Amino acid sequence: MKGIPTPITVYRRKVFAEVAKFAFGKYDYSHLENLPYIIVPGERSLYRESIFLERAIIEERVRLALGLPLRKMTEHRSVSDGISENLLAENFYEGNFVNVIKFACNACPDNVYKVSDACRGCLAHPCEVVCPKDAVTLKNGKSEIDQDKCIKCGKCKAACPYGAILKHERPCAKSCGMGAIGSDEYGRAQIDYDKCVSCGVCMTNCPFGAIADKSQIYQVISAINRGEKVIAEIAPAFVGQFGAGVTPEMLKDAIKRLGFYEVNEVAVGADLCTIEEAKDYLEKVPDKIPFLATSCCPAWSVMAKKLFPDMEENISMAMTPMVLAARLIKKDHPDAKVVFIGPCVAKKLEASRKSVKSHVDYVLTFEEMMGLFIAKGIDLEQPETEQFITDGTGAGRGFAISGGVANAVVKAIDEIEPGREINIEAANGLYECRKMLQMAKAGKRNGYLLEGMACPGGCVAGTGTIQPVTKSTQAVKRYSNDAERQNSVDSIHAHELENLESEWFDNWEIDWDN
Repeated sequence: MKGIPTPITVYRRKVFAEVAKFAFGKYDYSHLENLPYIIVPGERSLYRESIFLERAIIEERVRLALGLPLRKMTEHRSVSDGISENLLAENFYEGNFVNVIKFACNACPDNVYKVSDACRGCLAHPCEVVCPKDAVTLKNGKSEIDQDKCIKCGKCKAACPYGAILKHERPCAKSCGMGAIGSDEYGRAQIDYDKCVSCGVCMTNCPFGAIADKSQIYQVISAINRGEKVIAEIAPAFVGQFGAGVTPEMLKDAIKRLGFYEVNEVAVGADLCTIEEAKDYLEKVPDKIPFLATSCCPAWSVMAKKLFPDMEENISMAMTPMVLAARLIKKDHPDAKVVFIGPCVAKKLEASRKSVKSHVDYVLTFEEMMGLFIAKGIDLEQPETEQFITDGTGAGRGFAISGGVANAVVKAIDEIEPGREINIEAANGLYECRKMLQMAKAGKRNGYLLEGMACPGGCVAGTGTIQPVTKSTQAVKRYSNDAERQNSVDSIHAHELENLESEWFDNWEIDWDN
């Protein structure tokens, strides 16, 4: 449903905007109790069985947008309960990022075969013939499946000449490449956090809006209100996200009007990441390791380490673009608060790591950022000043689309060691990423540079994006082509990489789960 403005999308964005208004307006905490009535006005529900349920769901979304945990359904607590204790930035990372609002879940059937009205009751009834457990019978001229006998093999579905047998799968579980979503005792979705990598794909695919993630909208605005030097680093996928007519210069101006001190391109960090991974490949493949996999997508790299621990050394140790860009900022502004603005929920997980959170203070998605613009009534297409974004190369900006990372690294290698032939493979979506690593484990990707992206389509398809993936892809390609410098090795910050690397490895810890 990415790019489709559904009622779920509308409500989610209203929540972000109202929480931002609350933060900018410096209201009393009691104002939070009014937000569900502002977001869902009137007396009659539009989408649920009652307006009370709609507002209860909005209350939980408000809490998550504030960075607060969901409330237990078995006890009474106000919307603002715990706000004074938990809204400190350092407490945000306690608990889980992606959450199921239980009473919003429709307890969708999962992995169930059912006969539809398309059944013609044919004479051959191959569905009955092929069933190994006699679970399919013909009753009243139609096939019927005994769910107690069915073993979910799917043979009946494959044999039906009319396509009358359907496989029902829970959309969130079907989309999860980690198999992290199961069912609780009431049939509602339940996340296994030992498997979850916080990619957020389940959120995008839940048609009932029952899955939501925590936000730091309130924390970022509070830092601005306190007069802190808050600097934004914006991911390459931003192009076009805030409106077709909004140029990068307009966006930078609008962000600074919110109270941000400065706006930097994460593409600068992508360039440095490219150079590091190019050096890694040249130094290690194939003499030390059979292949090298990219590191920029945290959900992909965590997945690889969880499911293929014996291949951990093959995942690049290079800092991600978010971290490299943040370290450049902190080098010049050690007292600044750095806010990563991007498409990705998994960056919230990455920013919680011990070796990262001292450099990246907050993470906001594009959707959350739009809430800030709405709250302040900022017209992005009416800039007050001319603000330029020029530091990133075309290769660094291309990180936002599937294949962009690998292509950037290959271009850098060709500059460092001309004529070196590199085999590459780019997988997007965790299912495809797993297949790629399985092939590598079998020895069929030796000598390769492997790129993994958790979101189908790359970062432009991240959970926190606003516009359709195809439009974003084309916009990023145009923006990349317009860059003054095209190869990452020509980055104006390339000379700073060595110092950033030494600091990283002096402080680096294996803390993927912390």
